[in-house]
Amino acid sequence: MNTINWGIIGCGDVTEKKSGPAFNKVNNSKLVAVMRRDPVKAEDYARRHGVSKWYSDATQLINDPEVNAIYIATPPDSHEQYTLEALRAGKPVYVEKPMTLSRESAEVMASAAAETNVKLTVAHYRRGLPLFNKIKELIDGREIGDIRYADLHMLQNAESDLITKTDDHWRLNPAVSGGGLFHDLAPHQLDLMLYFFGSVKDAGGCSLNQAQRYAADDLVSGSLLFDNGVMFKGLWCFNVPKEERLDQCIIMGSEGKISFSVFGSHIILSKNGHEERIEFEHPENIQAPFIQEVVNYFLDKGPNPCSAETGVEVMTLLDTFTS
Repeated sequence: MNTINWGIIGCGDVTEKKSGPAFNKVNNSKLVAVMRRDPVKAEDYARRHGVSKWYSDATQLINDPEVNAIYIATPPDSHEQYTLEALRAGKPVYVEKPMTLSRESAEVMASAAAETNVKLTVAHYRRGLPLFNKIKELIDGREIGDIRYADLHMLQNAESDLITKTDDHWRLNPAVSGGGLFHDLAPHQLDLMLYFFGSVKDAGGCSLNQAQRYAADDLVSGSLLFDNGVMFKGLWCFNVPKEERLDQCIIMGSEGKISFSVFGSHIILSKNGHEERIEFEHPENIQAPFIQEVVNYFLDKGPNPCSAETGVEVMTLLDTFTS
């Protein structure tokens, strides 16, 4: 196999710009088929994106002999089903975040990948962006000394530009999303903490549906103690006034600090009384760098950029904070 011929299951909003076009832009990769339950929308997506084949049935796409890898971009409640079906068909899977609805479901998916010996990668794609690789470089190079703690505040409301809008508002339905807007945004943030600091020794948290505007919890707090002694504290609130919105993470070290927004485009490095602002320009298709790493992994040319086991760990933290 010299080229990854992708089939997309679930060609909704996230695939329009963030991911879909990237499959035809990165090396050794081609998008050959798409699937959506609504055949009219599937055909429209295929036409607009220059894809030769479209389906309204996922099984037909998975069994298409031209397709040799599957990207699952449906809502989380069907991630496990489609992942298991693709793995059992011998086709490697790139599955959107959150990996699935729960730790137990994620463990089923990870076990299936191990049992079938078929590759599985979770779309924690911020690991592929230069901004976050720079932060990791600063941490690993001890640019701010020994890391003391990380503090994250994600304060948003329903009108936030960070929240993808859909007609059915499935992100607010825990049965479909796993847990509301926290489960939509926090996987990126928690995965980055694992990327920066390694394995977790202890975790705890709490959550509640404070405003009662929808079924999911809208206020979540959580804390982590990493094996290396770094502590993390996070607060997510999705019912603040518009003027109080905040996306901020501070990593404090013994000799300085790094400040950034997980959904932003710059870093502020503070050290010795001075501040340096480092700007980054994200790619047009933001998943493209990570998708290139996934393609390399599927072609045995590189490591797994985010393993199923890491996906399980992120799902475990989501469950721990909201149980």
